[in-house]
Amino acid sequence: MTNTSRTVAVVGTGVIGASWTAYYLSRGFTVAAADPAEGAEERLRAWVEQFSPALATLGLADGASTANLRFTSSIADAVRDAEFVQENGPERLEVKRAMLAEIESTLAPNAIIATSSSGLLISDVQEGMRHPERMVLGHPFNPPHLIPLVEVLGGRQTSAENVDKAIAFYDEIGKKPIRINKEMPGHVANRLQVALWREAFHLVESGVASVKDIDTAIANGPGLRWALLGPFLNLHASGGDGGITHVLEHIGPAQREWARTLGEYPETDGYIPVMAEGVEAELDGYDWAETLRTRDELLLELLAAKNATQLP
Repeated sequence: MTNTSRTVAVVGTGVIGASWTAYYLSRGFTVAAADPAEGAEERLRAWVEQFSPALATLGLADGASTANLRFTSSIADAVRDAEFVQENGPERLEVKRAMLAEIESTLAPNAIIATSSSGLLISDVQEGMRHPERMVLGHPFNPPHLIPLVEVLGGRQTSAENVDKAIAFYDEIGKKPIRINKEMPGHVANRLQVALWREAFHLVESGVASVKDIDTAIANGPGLRWALLGPFLNLHASGGDGGITHVLEHIGPAQREWARTLGEYPETDGYIPVMAEGVEAELDGYDWAETLRTRDELLLELLAAKNATQLP
């Protein structure tokens, strides 16, 4: 049986929702997409066509076709036959709750609702739901049609069974889901990014290095390793036969000293023009759109290479 007999609903079809739509179509699902905004269907179909070549490069599931996309302005209509809902509404609690009320008006009680929210707490989002036990976080990393990571988490009223089902679903369709055990603003991956950005802003503002040189340091240093193995396994590799225990015993004292001099995230917006000017200088002479196209081409090659290996 192909996935075309299975329906996923995508509610909210901005950039993230469109990326999810393209991905679900590539996995062979029928996708019922809903967005009440004027011109939403035309934008969605254009994005899906734009994303399709990259997804074809990654490999399509049996039955995959953009013809399996059904669009409606009605959320209730879109979710009526869905087994899984990917919600991508604005990051405003009152808007999420209103959307969820409309979703639950026709959605089968055993269907799971996953929100792509990047910062809201699931326990807050699920307040007032008829079936809060089926509400989970399904936060992707942008763009969802290319990046495998999905962060999965339940709120106070979410059943452990539905968290397990959501993780199994994302794993089944080729994603790399991680289980978050405790609610935290920003979840996991974005918090790790913010920690790096905080120090990057500090180093620029302190005159230690330019925006360009910090980008060069990451893209041509640790970033290359991070694309293959995570920070813990890279530490383990740095320790030789002694692994992570040896390396932390060896450099731990020095790292503690470095950590004491780390900067704080800027409290005012005065840092923004400095960073923007640095980015403009770094991009001088480059075509940004072409740079992004090249990035995605290289990302596809990297993903193909990783998928062909047994790396953790």
